[in-house]
Amino acid sequence: MKVVSLFSGIGGLDKGFEDAGFNVIWANDFDKYAVQTYSANYSNPIILGDINQIHLPDIPDSDVIIGGFPCQAFSMMGDQLGFEDARGTLFFRIAEIIKDKINKDEKPKAIILENVRALRTHDRGRTFKTIERILRDDLGYKVFVDVLNSADYGVPQTRNRTYIVCFSNSEAEFEYPEKKPLEVTLQDRLEQNVPAKYFLSDKILPTILSNGTGGYKAKSEIDLPVARPLCATMAKMHRACQDNYVTQNGKVRRLTPRECARLQGFEDSFIIPVSDSQAYKQFGNAVTVNVSRAVAEAVRKTLEDLGEWE
Repeated sequence: MKVVSLFSGIGGLDKGFEDAGFNVIWANDFDKYAVQTYSANYSNPIILGDINQIHLPDIPDSDVIIGGFPCQAFSMMGDQLGFEDARGTLFFRIAEIIKDKINKDEKPKAIILENVRALRTHDRGRTFKTIERILRDDLGYKVFVDVLNSADYGVPQTRNRTYIVCFSNSEAEFEYPEKKPLEVTLQDRLEQNVPAKYFLSDKILPTILSNGTGGYKAKSEIDLPVARPLCATMAKMHRACQDNYVTQNGKVRRLTPRECARLQGFEDSFIIPVSDSQAYKQFGNAVTVNVSRAVAEAVRKTLEDLGEWE
């Protein structure tokens, strides 16, 4: 079953869907370093460029569209209905792409979108209501939504993300993948013989381990069994109340890019061709492969039940 991937990043969503038997035929991202990493790991084409600048006819028809789209502020929506509510946002571009396929009688059978947990509560819930209304009323999809935590799918990282799953068939019944007890810890994912550059100096250590200053106070803990959410700005090294630090050989260090990859469900065969700074950004932005795979398998089951799996 053919898949088009939007806002692909380094392919966390794509990998999960490929593992579940889908065929990603086309991908896109605007970040040249993400495209470099994606190209080093996947055989399907990925197009570098702003999705708003890519001509709609150049996006191939597919059975499924997936995407972890950025959540821009919907501050100008007002009380309008339909597409006008989301104009100027990247979600609107997704809607345009789907609408173009519908006009060509090539309506995708399923749409899977991933975003931050706060999407459902942003702007007092109005943002998500607009997204849901467009998907349901303007585009004709049956919409399901839930928040999934990576730690419930075999990865020792607390990472809650909103997953929107849509089907063109109004008879579709969809169940989000079952949660499973976590059987591994962050310590199980650590590398050995780590280079010295990842260990904290005596000079920076007090700052990293402090509980904050001024009006900002938060408990700094290290060696957590389940990692805090990886963030795109890990290269800057925040305090231990925000980033993850571990003790090894009696010294405190940050996580390596490979460890971040493991915490996002990427296998050690995954190639990291970019600098550490770019790698931290990429894994901080990535979709957890384990969650993507579980969602993809659930989507496949629904399509099979509907007799639409090809």
